[in-house]
Amino acid sequence: MPRPIDLMTGTATEPGLFELFAGIVERGEGFPQLPPLRTEEYAAMWGAATAVVIARMDGILAGASYLKPNGPGLGAHIANAGYIVSPEHRGIGVGRRLVEDSIRRAPALGFDAIQFNFVFERNPALGLYLELGWVVIGRIPRALVDQDALILWRATPGESGDAPPPPTRG
Repeated sequence: MPRPIDLMTGTATEPGLFELFAGIVERGEGFPQLPPLRTEEYAAMWGAATAVVIARMDGILAGASYLKPNGPGLGAHIANAGYIVSPEHRGIGVGRRLVEDSIRRAPALGFDAIQFNFVFERNPALGLYLELGWVVIGRIPRALVDQDALILWRATPGESGDAPPPPTRG
């Protein structure tokens, strides 16, 4: 029987969260920050979040997510999100739970879409994002020395629970 994954609202000051994120940055696992992670960079990403969600398994920090405006003013209705999962908790559904939670949570926070600005082509979560309804709306050539980065977008569910179709290019 799978172990339960408990999700709870948290903050950037959650014990162990900085260290978990710093380890992911150190290993180059999907975020553009350069190691070593500086507290100012962490605060700009996690401390500025509209919502932080903590995932625990057996009381142990397993992962986390954040939602925040993708841009100011007129662009603030679109969320940006980030997800991290500890190496010990990968491949058992923690990331999926966090992503699905953010899709459900975003409308209550005033977001009608979620956009990822910098998804590396080799990001192991790319398949999950596409499966859960994100579409590629742009490509950043040579974002890294050896790969492009993708810009992904998806609508959040409206009152009916369905997400509207993705934007079309004209």
